[in-house]
Amino acid sequence: MSNDHHSDHSETHFTSTAVVRDIVIGMADGLTVPFALAAGLSAAVDSSAIIVTAGLAEVAAGSIAMGLGGYLAGKTDIEHYDSELKREAHEIKHLREHEILEVQEILSEYGLKGSTLKTVVKSITSNRERWLKFMMKFELNLERPDPKRAMISASTIATSYIVGGLIPLMPYFFISDIMSALKMSVIATSIALVLFGWIKGRYTGVNQGRSAMQTLVIGALASSAAFGLAHLLS
Repeated sequence: MSNDHHSDHSETHFTSTAVVRDIVIGMADGLTVPFALAAGLSAAVDSSAIIVTAGLAEVAAGSIAMGLGGYLAGKTDIEHYDSELKREAHEIKHLREHEILEVQEILSEYGLKGSTLKTVVKSITSNRERWLKFMMKFELNLERPDPKRAMISASTIATSYIVGGLIPLMPYFFISDIMSALKMSVIATSIALVLFGWIKGRYTGVNQGRSAMQTLVIGALASSAAFGLAHLLS
């Protein structure tokens, strides 16, 4: 019962960490890339409608690309785990004595020795599935990926990108004067970047104030560079 509870807790913790990571990936790019695009276009065109159209096209393309990247990364994790599992199973079968020594070495690092060490090693190596699971976790430091993880990752990243991307574009929907819309976009996106950075810092264990400032500075640099470049070219 206790082992099942521990497993559920580990899986929940692992999954929630992965979801937060995916939200961070999607939201970070969603806030900065469309924001920089809109800022750059603001210096080059004279119609909010053009910025909205180009911005929405970028958000659509960006969310698909980011989502696909997340999906492929998730599939790669599964393929990597399966490959390592197959290799480890082969070694347990054909290099049994060597693998037993590896179990002893791993357990010795945790302070086990003497008869206690021998008993635990015998217990682990007497069951193939238990032995394989032990080696995957303690030798290779690999957890079995959730088969649904790739699709969940893709949808989480894509959704976060869309949510982040719509924030800097919103003012252009309602304000026809481009410079006024740009000012509102800067304000809205700056607030979003600070909030996002603060929340990201809370979940990743980084100083929240520093994390908030980092995301704001990155967004400001990206949009300023795009605006300045477009202004020079136009």
